[in-house]
Amino acid sequence: MGRTFGKNNLTDNDKRAIVVGRQNGLTMMTLAGMFGVTEAGISQFLKRQKAQDGSTNSQRTGRPRVTDRNDDRNILKTSRTNPRLTAPAIRREVFLNSPSPPSVSTVKRRLNAAGIMGRRLVKKPLISEKNRAARVKWAKEHLNWTRQDWNKILWSDESKFLLFGSDGIQWVRRPIGSRYHPKYQLPTVRHGGGSCMVWGAFSGSGNGPLHRVNGIMDKHVYKDILQNQMLPHLRAMGRGSVYQQDNDPKHTSLFVKDWFKSRRVNVMGWPSQSPDLNPIEHLWEELERRCANKRAKNCNEKFAQLLSEWNQIPMSTIDTLLNSMQRRCQAVIDARGFATKY
Repeated sequence: MGRTFGKNNLTDNDKRAIVVGRQNGLTMMTLAGMFGVTEAGISQFLKRQKAQDGSTNSQRTGRPRVTDRNDDRNILKTSRTNPRLTAPAIRREVFLNSPSPPSVSTVKRRLNAAGIMGRRLVKKPLISEKNRAARVKWAKEHLNWTRQDWNKILWSDESKFLLFGSDGIQWVRRPIGSRYHPKYQLPTVRHGGGSCMVWGAFSGSGNGPLHRVNGIMDKHVYKDILQNQMLPHLRAMGRGSVYQQDNDPKHTSLFVKDWFKSRRVNVMGWPSQSPDLNPIEHLWEELERRCANKRAKNCNEKFAQLLSEWNQIPMSTIDTLLNSMQRRCQAVIDARGFATKY
């Protein structure tokens, strides 16, 4: 029978060797055979070591830890109080009176270990208190709408698409030292290479018209789009259909309001600064992805690409967007009117 761990059975060097052996992947049986101790004895010893110092390493190797638990708590608390503080700023604030403050790298490691990583700020519209209240009110009024209710809405918006490249940030995985290799570069042209502005709409029955906007989009151009593009589609949707637009000044001008009134068009009330409540924003993203690898020589070619891809967006995408409306409303309510993830 193997020995058990007693005060005089194994030396301190033996015990350290057992800990290191276990950390290196040796089994309990192997360690028991090496030191003439039962497997149960090995297991109990390692459990005691873990309870004593939080790990199976009774003697820590390497440099001693330069921050204690109180320091770590203060680092995390300072970051959570002001998430925009950099690691050097946190170091200055927490260790202002410390004779030997830790390095910035140490502060970063403590933050990373707690899952607080540096991230890009999400850009969202600035929403005033008045608009937040309006957003919550709108969301509560439409929270219990059914899919049939949402099918009656003709969602609309304008969007700009670059002829060359993308407005978004693009990433690439590349080996060290290959930053300037053509394979890992993003080609650009002066002044962005131009863009193509479009107006589009969709409803529960599928994609509606996609219209290229020539020149400056003012209230007169917008009225022509409403008359020749929007109105025929809205009428085809049947009685009870409602037109949705945001609160852009050209959309809400008296000139356009009079046009709506004369044509007896029902326009949905809309809270300002609410792109997250308009599912067409995600439809634009889908269209952008579909055209991402297509270059265009001019606006005509770009619009032809956009129109082709617009007509190929499947009904399943429309269904997903409209089925998300209840979740969008709930997210606005939960966020107390602030911007949401949508």
